[in-house]
Amino acid sequence: MENGALEDIEVTVTFLEMHVPPAYSPPVPYNRQIALLKTKDIPLHFYRYLMDRVGRKWHWVNVLRLSDEELSAGVHREDRDIRVLYLDGAPAGFFDLKPHLPEEVELAYFGMMEHATGQGIGRWFLGAAIAAAWSHGPRRVTVQTCTLDHPAALPLYQKLGFEPVAQKKEIVHPMAFAERAASVMRP
Repeated sequence: MENGALEDIEVTVTFLEMHVPPAYSPPVPYNRQIALLKTKDIPLHFYRYLMDRVGRKWHWVNVLRLSDEELSAGVHREDRDIRVLYLDGAPAGFFDLKPHLPEEVELAYFGMMEHATGQGIGRWFLGAAIAAAWSHGPRRVTVQTCTLDHPAALPLYQKLGFEPVAQKKEIVHPMAFAERAASVMRP
């Protein structure tokens, strides 16, 4: 590897769909200080922070490589639905819905920071993301996951009603620390 470049990683991406809202919604965990807030005009640095903290371990790099203009054009759309999970007053995860597709809402990003995992929050949080997606009135809700994502991701999506519809191979180009830091720390 030259110049600190990292090896490309081949992954299998699984595409999932849901055509009817689930009959069951997981309950809010009790005895926890949890808040889920919808953002409005999310600052780009905060979106990148969320993307980095939630997705670093899973190599979520595509968004971090976007220019400010490219990122703003996506996340500042009028119909974009981005919600941030807070646990004990601090950011703990987020989801990002793209409801601008014809008759479809894509759960583009969903995840929690490491300090929030293993506390019984994930199932409720995904249920909240699914409910938010259906609130836009689509005919279907879609999501994709890959073999780099948390091992519980695919089974959890399926438990809450998503069904796999396709798979494909892709190559992920990991970010070296310097590239990631430059993206997240840009002014």
